[in-house]
Amino acid sequence: MNRKAQLFFENLKGKTAAFCGYGRSNNLAIIRTFCQYGAKVTVRDKRSREQLGEEANQIEACGAKLILGDGYLSDLTEDMIFRTPGMKFFLPELDAARARGSAVLSEMELFFELCPCKIYAVTGSDGKTTTTSILSELLKAAGKRVHLGGNIGRALLPDIFDIREDDVVVVELSSFQLISMRKSADIAVVTNVSPNHLDMHKDMQEYVDAKKNVFLHQNAFGVTVLNADNEITRSFAPLARGQVRFFSRKEPSEYGAWADEKGQIRFGNGPVFLREEDILIPGLHNVENYLAAFSAVEGEVPPETCAQVARTFAGVEHRAELTRVLDGVRYYNDSIASSPTRTEKGMLSLFKQKIILLAGGYDKHIPYDHLGEVIPRTVKTLILMGDTGPRIEEAVRKAPDYREGEPAIYHVSSMEQAVKLAHDLAKSGDIVSLSPASASFDMYRDFEERGRHFKALVAQL
Repeated sequence: MNRKAQLFFENLKGKTAAFCGYGRSNNLAIIRTFCQYGAKVTVRDKRSREQLGEEANQIEACGAKLILGDGYLSDLTEDMIFRTPGMKFFLPELDAARARGSAVLSEMELFFELCPCKIYAVTGSDGKTTTTSILSELLKAAGKRVHLGGNIGRALLPDIFDIREDDVVVVELSSFQLISMRKSADIAVVTNVSPNHLDMHKDMQEYVDAKKNVFLHQNAFGVTVLNADNEITRSFAPLARGQVRFFSRKEPSEYGAWADEKGQIRFGNGPVFLREEDILIPGLHNVENYLAAFSAVEGEVPPETCAQVARTFAGVEHRAELTRVLDGVRYYNDSIASSPTRTEKGMLSLFKQKIILLAGGYDKHIPYDHLGEVIPRTVKTLILMGDTGPRIEEAVRKAPDYREGEPAIYHVSSMEQAVKLAHDLAKSGDIVSLSPASASFDMYRDFEERGRHFKALVAQL
């Protein structure tokens, strides 16, 4: 029995709690648990009842009250106010609630306070989900009982009573979750940091500072895993309270996993236990993801187990996912690539030949200059859509290696048009990939919905 969690929930009777933004993190199971323990719950969401659909009835069936529409954050007077990660932390309404004495927090903050076992947490601009998934697979292969969740898509707070002291928790954390956290993971991993989510953060410094919270509040027994090849993450090392482990593809690391110029992977000064070419999921970015995960479990998962997982784990949906081969053309779904660096280091690094690239989407106000330089060397046909389409084209045309028609550039207004045009232009032996280098919110709820729509359209060809 998790006594700390039991005491917290037993003391909820008569307290008021607001869940602001009904979504993946503030899900029905959490709301139901709070109601069952006697809390007076309100669920506040900008959407209308019609937009929530059946979920509105399910929320009310739990005993919660709905506050919907444009004024959903008015009169925030509840004792506890849970914000969804996608909600800005410094909204005036939340600031006013804090001033009145309300506790403004997130589901993940409360989970960290109540969790009885070791927590592994992964953050970064790119590679979070794959690294988190690899880490989970490594620990399961070593015989651990693993609870996987966070930004990867599953709330963990409803499972708090089922988590034992000898289990392990593996969570993916976004900057939106981390910005308000004042408790860090036992083992913290930062895959890399580059400009991202500048539509949600007031500036790059706020984004970087949010990432630091994954390790900043550790005690002396904590472990921080950092990317030695990324200037920003390397600069975090002096701030770490406990041991720092670096992973690298460019230089040896005394503590952590690294790969030499021949692609041989080892822990510190230990023997080679794996080669880059043995990793089943393709791409140099996935080599880095493995190095990060290996470093997190160094000393706990044997090298031979690490190697076995790397040779057999097939990866995660929407990440360089081979969707279909039709008439000799390979179609890949890389919808997870919601930033320029993710597209550049991911899909555009995988193949020796130039590809047909579908890109563009919601504008997060991050630069495309470097991606623009990479595209003429890696893309034969560029099909653009969404708000960032013109910005990507501008970056490509400014690139030193760009020549008119290399790549050919097209603009479309929908995914349907993009897939049809790619199919019409592709010849046997070509590679077509959705790798947007942009967020999905101009057309879709999230990158998963975007990726599944792409796959459905490809399946219909």
